[in-house]
Amino acid sequence: MNLLSADYHWLPFRMQDGQVQWLSWGHICDPDVVDFALPRADFQCAAYQMTIGLLQTIFAPEDDEQWGELYHQFPSAEQLQTAFQNVDHAFQVTGDGPLFMQDFDPLSAQKPTTVSGLLIEAPGANGIKNNTDHFIKRGIGDVMSLEMATMALFTLQMNAPSGGQGHRTGLRGGGPLTTLLVENMPEPISLWQRLWLNVMNLDFLGASWQAEPDDLHSGRIFPWLEPTKESSQKNSEIYAKDVHPLHMYWAMPRRIRLIVEAQKAECQISGQPCSLLVKSYRTQNYGGNYGGNWDHPFTPYKWDLKKPEQEHLSIKGQPGGVSYKIWDNLSLSAPQDGFQCAKVVRHFQKIFKEVGLAEYPRLWVSGYDMDNMKARGWYALTLPLFDIGPQIQDEILPRIQRLQKLTNDALWQTRTQIKTALHPKEAKGDLTFIDMDFWHRSEPIFFMAIQQLIDAKDGQLTTEQARQWLFKLRTLCFDLFDEYVLSTELGIGNEHQLHKRMIARIMLKGWFFSRQKTNEIKKFMDDHQIVYQKESSHETEQTNA
Repeated sequence: MNLLSADYHWLPFRMQDGQVQWLSWGHICDPDVVDFALPRADFQCAAYQMTIGLLQTIFAPEDDEQWGELYHQFPSAEQLQTAFQNVDHAFQVTGDGPLFMQDFDPLSAQKPTTVSGLLIEAPGANGIKNNTDHFIKRGIGDVMSLEMATMALFTLQMNAPSGGQGHRTGLRGGGPLTTLLVENMPEPISLWQRLWLNVMNLDFLGASWQAEPDDLHSGRIFPWLEPTKESSQKNSEIYAKDVHPLHMYWAMPRRIRLIVEAQKAECQISGQPCSLLVKSYRTQNYGGNYGGNWDHPFTPYKWDLKKPEQEHLSIKGQPGGVSYKIWDNLSLSAPQDGFQCAKVVRHFQKIFKEVGLAEYPRLWVSGYDMDNMKARGWYALTLPLFDIGPQIQDEILPRIQRLQKLTNDALWQTRTQIKTALHPKEAKGDLTFIDMDFWHRSEPIFFMAIQQLIDAKDGQLTTEQARQWLFKLRTLCFDLFDEYVLSTELGIGNEHQLHKRMIARIMLKGWFFSRQKTNEIKKFMDDHQIVYQKESSHETEQTNA
């Protein structure tokens, strides 16, 4: 079977009428197709990455003009199939030759393991042995169709976390965040346009990104076409200079061979009947060991300016999810501050005015929150993007970061006082639910302020805008405290706890209304000419006329 065959209907697509149809890969240019319809969120993200990588490899536009033409006027299925022929040798999933995303060697000497091990959240051997798989149960995904096993394999190779001795992490590190551009329109656009937003033109990338015929038949782009560069010895790292730039779309840190059986069954992932299934696979450690600095097209990076010799780190998921507290790192680039957004975002920021799109897209951010080998969660959300030209970015970026820091400080103060009111000081527990509630509810406040900064002639909030932002932030913090603390019943005999709760609320209020010069809220108010005026027993903010 070949993934690029027009006769192989292996991908589920969402159609304009809402129905799901299983079609060949070439149907991405069908105007009636609006999205993929994979049964798992990580597979859905992987389908986008895989397809964008394919288009970038064999269908990249030459310049802004051609990019715009192909965005508005889709290629025909025949055009795509002709382009697919240039790489169909690399997309076989059955047979004796090189197989997609699988080791060049059949790994016949290795003992088979259950195919559910390809799922990043699946419990490991110790989890099953010690019966600690309370939430992610064993046995899920023990039988997969060839199609879903292929998606699981690609997802693992792209996100590979640490997996024990010699089981290498992905090129971007374990569990990287993926940032892709998506439409900012009330009605869904075609899948082709969704994908094309993330395909970059060669004028932007440079001549080194052009895929030559020899490269397409070598491991420089598709590593499974050649024997694996084993990494059991020192100095066996793979660096960006060693491979073609397109290799980043197809990086393969894990040595895996699927064991495909011709047998009818129901896939435990998709629920669909299948005639080719996968129950197990073989694996061997010491696969591709990616080292040094990479600039993966889908991922933002950060680095320590004080340690230039250290590798740039991909931004990864964290407990509590993804929020606008790192929005600057995800959507903007400031090498002088040690961070840059994904290359696909930088590309679009450059061509936006040239290609004549009506709306600026949003940013789809997704990825695993990993604790070494353990998946703590999968996060996905979209965040706004703004047309912030380089001429104003340097001016307003420090002001954006100031709002982010003040917001983060306000959350810390709120969370701390909630914990103080409800628990003893030594109590430990996961309070990330407060963080998630806070970030979600404060998001409109933040992005309204960002839009005001962009619209301002001097790149600063007016006194009234700054006052409104601070007022809404403070109100939200007190609302959260009251909801989590004061609305909680004391219980019979615990009335004395009310005093403790009120003291905690007073402490929170004291931080927001502090007159100390070192208090960041006080500095913010002074800088924006916001003053307080006492009224009876409480304080009310007033702006200078």
